[in-house]
Amino acid sequence: MMRVCIVGASGKLGQYMVQHSLDRGYEVVGVCRARSVGKLDVFKGRITVIPGATNDRQVVKKAVAGCDGVLTVLVPWGLHQYSSGTAQAVLDYAPPGARLIFSCGWHITRDGLDVYSRNFKAVVRVFTRLGRLVRILDIDDQVEACRRVFAGDTRWTVVRGSDLEEGDSQGLPVWSRHVGDSVLESNITRRVDYALFMVEALENDGLIHEAPAIVGCRTASAIAHATSNRPVGDSTTADAAVR
Repeated sequence: MMRVCIVGASGKLGQYMVQHSLDRGYEVVGVCRARSVGKLDVFKGRITVIPGATNDRQVVKKAVAGCDGVLTVLVPWGLHQYSSGTAQAVLDYAPPGARLIFSCGWHITRDGLDVYSRNFKAVVRVFTRLGRLVRILDIDDQVEACRRVFAGDTRWTVVRGSDLEEGDSQGLPVWSRHVGDSVLESNITRRVDYALFMVEALENDGLIHEAPAIVGCRTASAIAHATSNRPVGDSTTADAAVR
């Protein structure tokens, strides 16, 4: 049985990942802040919960021990290296050979070849400046967290999410290596399916050292791409058939 640690388990994305993992018969260890433990009561008796800040190195060390995979929500909260501290702890303490899956947004770029609209770049600038001004968000620290992941030699995947919405699952999202690819134009994914992609990546070695940018498989751009038989830029899709 695969043993999986979910760092940031109490959030909406984290809870969906817990459920997907349990559906696959995985043993689940969840990490969340002590004040958020109650959000996981629906899973009581089925998962192990380790309370603590996700950038607390000792908490992460305890949680990832013996795990085959680690699913990490990189949240850019505050101005105290929350994202980079979380990522570094996972990189340092996950067992050798473990699959490490990290979540972030499209604004993260691995090779600088992503193409962003003016509106997208403007929104990122506003959130970056406003977040630091009110001391709530640190987008730059999330960028630093991913830089550390990309530079490592672990079995990592960084899943870059589009805008998210709630709703029933539509199936596994499609992906491209670069934002700006026409298949991603719709820029929307069901949150439950983002979580599905994260969990599926645990056993998909084809995603090792990839930073897939995802979009919902039932979106207009995904359907248009599937019916046109056009190649997805210089990239590929994972189980991209429209379901």
